[in-house]
Order: sequence, then C-alpha cells, then structure tokens
Amino acid sequence: MITRSNLAEQLREYQIRSKHDWASVSFFSSTANITSRVDVVIFVIWELVILGFLVFSAVSLYFRHIRLAFTLVCIAVLLFLSMKITKKVRQARKKKRRMLLPLSM
Repeated sequence: MITRSNLAEQLREYQIRSKHDWASVSFFSSTANITSRVDVVIFVIWELVILGFLVFSAVSLYFRHIRLAFTLVCIAVLLFLSMKITKKVRQARKKKRRMLLPLSM
C-alpha cells in the first residue's frame, strides 16, 4: 500500500542517490553547482577555450600586436559571460524540471 511516509522515504532515497558532490572543477567559480558529468565536461571545455584566448593574447602582446591582444581578451570576456549565462539558464531549467516531478519520483 502506498502511503505518504513511503513516498517521502522513496523521495529521500532518490535524492541521496542522485546527489553528486563534485569537486570544484571551475577556475572561475568558488562553488561547484555542477550536477552532471556532461556539465563538467562542457564547462571544462569552455574554460580551456577561454584560457587559450588569454594565452594567445599574452603571446600577441609579447610580439607587440596590441589590437590582436585586445580583440582576443574581448572574445575571452564575452565567452566568460556567455558561460555564466548558460550555467544559470541550465540550472534554472533543471530546477524547474525538478519541481514538475511528482513526489513518487
């Protein structure tokens, strides 16, 4: 027989099983709010691309190409901002989807 306490216990077990305590893989955030391995991979790739743009801008500054260095830094900043926005949108979408699940899930 399905009772409220059984449903609450199932929900508690589901939350314990689905909770992942990821180490902080992000260079740019102090908290690890990443919930799945796919998110980890996506954000590590984003951060490597941003780091690459910053390194190439430093190299171009070394060779005294000021405009190219400035352009690369601007692209890196835009990528950083879009990474943050994407992260917030994904978290909001997952939170909304989680709220739509029935209690028995």
